[in-house]
Amino acid sequence: MLIIPIKEGENIDRALKRFKRKFDRTQTKRQLQTRKQFTKPSVLRRAQIQKAQYVQGLRDAENI
Repeated sequence: MLIIPIKEGENIDRALKRFKRKFDRTQTKRQLQTRKQFTKPSVLRRAQIQKAQYVQGLRDAENI
């Protein structure tokens, strides 16, 4: 549960912005999306390998 203390005289928009930032950092939304549907382990592994290849390609291009 997220608790955002609101300071005296603080604008509600600013407090809402702090709440949204804290919510994004907890990755709650991402967990809900992954639990919503089942993904096969082989598909997860393949996605991880593709991401690693992409990152490696960026690093190789940076070193050239």
